[in-house]
Amino acid sequence: MSTLFLLSTILFVCMVLIGGQKGVKSFLSLFINFIVIFFSIFFMMSPQIDPIIIAAISSIIITCVNLFFINEVNIKTWTAFISTLITIGLLFALIYIVTKVTMIQGFGEEEIDEIIPIFSLYIGVDFVKIATSVMLMSTLGAIIDVAISITSPMEEIFIHNPNINRKDLFKSGVTIGKDILGSNANTLFFAFIGGYLALLIWFKDLSYTFLEIINSKIFTAQIITIFIAGIGIAIIIPIASFINAYFLVHRNSSKKFY
Repeated sequence: MSTLFLLSTILFVCMVLIGGQKGVKSFLSLFINFIVIFFSIFFMMSPQIDPIIIAAISSIIITCVNLFFINEVNIKTWTAFISTLITIGLLFALIYIVTKVTMIQGFGEEEIDEIIPIFSLYIGVDFVKIATSVMLMSTLGAIIDVAISITSPMEEIFIHNPNINRKDLFKSGVTIGKDILGSNANTLFFAFIGGYLALLIWFKDLSYTFLEIINSKIFTAQIITIFIAGIGIAIIIPIASFINAYFLVHRNSSKKFY
């Protein structure tokens, strides 16, 4: 407990010194997001509530916190918010289909061996919807980050060049997104390797072959999550660029008209 308090204090000090007021908001948003996820998990375990609805509500709350609370309400956060919702909506259908076809929901064989002797798996919840919800929320952070990383510099470009047309502004957003795409894809990969290095070592101790590893439900579920997140990052780039270019140019044209 003392170690957690010490680390959180160091994190808070660093964020305040470097980020100032926005650093304080970012620190507070971590706890807000944690509370939202905690209650989401609690409600998802209830057979009376659809996990998809809980995931949708939680995703909207987390998106609002990370965009409007930290970066305030303005045109770049609104366009990032709209772009995120559109992307999440598109990903939901893909995630649900992939989860159902690949049957990665529920527990893997390695987990079942430890759970079955103690707990019952007949808890009355739809594991396909649970897996879809978890995967959807797992990709949310990366999508929000890319959205605001595109809309913010696009606004700066427009401020310094207000006569730029919508097509050129859209191209600038896509160009910015290309650089972000490469770095974020690698970030997702190394996050998986870092978080599941113990799992890979466990597979090695179990003398799993390469084919057994890639066919393991635990491993496959995480790899699919990385692919889904990568797809989300890729498709939000043109979506955010188009919406932001439209609103910026439209707002400027309205001001000139009046």
